[in-house]
Amino acid sequence: MHLPRRRALTAGAVVLASVTALAGCASTSSTAGPDTSDLEIGSIDLAAAGCPDTITIQTDWNPESEHGHLYEMVGDDPEIDAENARVTGPLMAGGEYTGVNIQVRSGGPAIGFQTVTSQLYTDPEITMGYSSTDEAIQLSAELPTVGVFAPLEINPQMIMWDPETYPEVETIEQLADEGAVIRYFGGAAYMEYLMGAGIVPAEQADGSYDGTPATFVASGGADGQQGFASAEPYIYENEVSEWGKPVAFQLIHDAGFPIYAAAVSVRADDLESMSGCLEEFVPVLQQAEVDYFADPSETNDLIQTLVEEFDTGWVYSPGVAEYSVETMQELGLVGNGSNDTIGDFDLDRVQEVIDLVTPIFAGLDTPPADGITPDTLYTNEFIDESIGF
Repeated sequence: MHLPRRRALTAGAVVLASVTALAGCASTSSTAGPDTSDLEIGSIDLAAAGCPDTITIQTDWNPESEHGHLYEMVGDDPEIDAENARVTGPLMAGGEYTGVNIQVRSGGPAIGFQTVTSQLYTDPEITMGYSSTDEAIQLSAELPTVGVFAPLEINPQMIMWDPETYPEVETIEQLADEGAVIRYFGGAAYMEYLMGAGIVPAEQADGSYDGTPATFVASGGADGQQGFASAEPYIYENEVSEWGKPVAFQLIHDAGFPIYAAAVSVRADDLESMSGCLEEFVPVLQQAEVDYFADPSETNDLIQTLVEEFDTGWVYSPGVAEYSVETMQELGLVGNGSNDTIGDFDLDRVQEVIDLVTPIFAGLDTPPADGITPDTLYTNEFIDESIGF
């Protein structure tokens, strides 16, 4: 059985309370890291740029292809900490050692399904982590972050349905017009938007989704359901034997909710002190994404190894990994966007999201910081404009 796909940000005060709950049990463990004494530093020296000995990045879920840019940087013979779902290795750029290590930490079940932002503020060992635009806005008053690299141009989240049951449906709004119940993880900010915009009537929004296919299958095609366009269409057609056929879908992005998902972000107060490191490291991140999609095979082997070693109940087959890589490119989930550069932020788009979600979060008693602007949330300062697909 598949564990639930990573949850959308819970649109409520519980995400703020999680920091208090975690503060007393923040991880203080660390690893000395692999032996790199025989490695020669190449053309990029992150140690000289002021980066920590180990750049620790917290992800939002188990290892998967959407995180390929991170695992692409992990060098040979890494240390795998299965108990804590972490991997540490020499940080490589273009096959050359950069003078520091990288540690990639899994999220989701490995951190009790807490937000990555909460982890950033409870564990000082974490250098940076994934954050979506809606999460960054909602937590901006108490737990401010600044995104420095966008690995995903478009959020993979979608609503899917059975094309045999609804052959004329092409959008979420049309699905709702057919009377379909749409199942999702309760409290998701995007669903609050869909309901507020009149796209999904409140009485058809069912927040009981638990991540398993049972209810979707049992509905016989009558219901819609949230998922990720980079995984579930393959899983439901090829790995859910009770279904075994295609699904249709529309991206949440295309329904008018254009957040950036999984933006690599730092604590706002760390931005200035980390600027020297980020100036050198962010272009490494950009190039790692380009390199991963050029040839993902070796990195996908590492992802498969980690999934098996961590043994969290997460199922991620080589078929899903291959489908994910192909689909992310075909749908433009990864790409250069409107220019020739990968990983930069469109600040007009960010302002659109601020305008959409500010009244939602204010109504939930988790208002954004006063005077929040796109520049508060993201910066393109460290992006190398010459790097792209």
